[in-house]
Amino acid sequence: YYQEYDPFGGDDFFRQFFGDDFFAPFQIPQYRQKGTEKQEVGGGTGFIASEDGLILTNKHVVSDEEADYTVLTNDGEKIAVQVLARDPIEDIAVLKIDRTNLPIVELGDSDKLAIGQTVIAIGNALGEFRNTVSSGVVSGLRRSITASSGFGQNEELSEVIQTDAAINQGNSGGPLLNLKGQAIGINVAMAQGAENIGFALPINKAKRALDQIKKQGKISYPFLGVRYLLITPAIQRENNLTVDSGALLVRGESREDLAVIPGSPAAQAGLAENDIILEIDGQQINSDNSLAKLIQKHQVGDKVKLKVLHKEEEEIIEAELGERE
Repeated sequence: YYQEYDPFGGDDFFRQFFGDDFFAPFQIPQYRQKGTEKQEVGGGTGFIASEDGLILTNKHVVSDEEADYTVLTNDGEKIAVQVLARDPIEDIAVLKIDRTNLPIVELGDSDKLAIGQTVIAIGNALGEFRNTVSSGVVSGLRRSITASSGFGQNEELSEVIQTDAAINQGNSGGPLLNLKGQAIGINVAMAQGAENIGFALPINKAKRALDQIKKQGKISYPFLGVRYLLITPAIQRENNLTVDSGALLVRGESREDLAVIPGSPAAQAGLAENDIILEIDGQQINSDNSLAKLIQKHQVGDKVKLKVLHKEEEEIIEAELGERE
């Protein structure tokens, strides 16, 4: 089933890296009920990540909760697909088809990527040219971008991979591969008005989502419950602070935007406005390791030790992380 399909047209160069059983991406047409007639209104790309039919794609590919989604395989078969979860933070979705013993795309380790490394993007370019293959290199790591869906919806994406491999509309949700044939990213966006600038989500973020789906049936994120300002040397000077790093707990512009959310894990642990969180479990909070980034390394229910500067005195506080709604 699917294994005889060769996305590279029999080219021995690609067979050397990917093998004969490499499973190509497929289209995910979207259908919306219009009276008694269904119309195809969009498409994207996805790839199978588990033998029992779990599929990875972008959240924006399956964003319409009223639409029905269908997988179109390389041999033309249409299979109904269930959206198991849409990641509340990342542009990731996990889908499921009712099939077993499927060949899969092996997932690599995006933490081991290096600038200049060769990568290959596969997808359904412009929603029309199926299994389009383009190659390039990793141009940058840990980029932050604002992605637009084209329908007035914007999304902030952080720590994405930049590549000069061609990524076009319709490629969204397809794999970005290394030369071992392992997915190290999920194609997510391209820069408008520029050439050869595309972006992919690190595959390790998708691994987290897959693991949670398998264990608890949903994607969840830990929650501390604070608003903060990341301290830099400039912020230190402006606010006459005694430290040049950490997370200063501050309220927002409106009265409702409190520094510490009532009833949150932070409130229960005794954190207060103007406290400075210096470390989490011994890891210093700075521009490279923000409070949010360090929190996301944990799971809901984890207990963390916070080194806090409270009224110019350091304290160690323990907090149990809640679930972000």
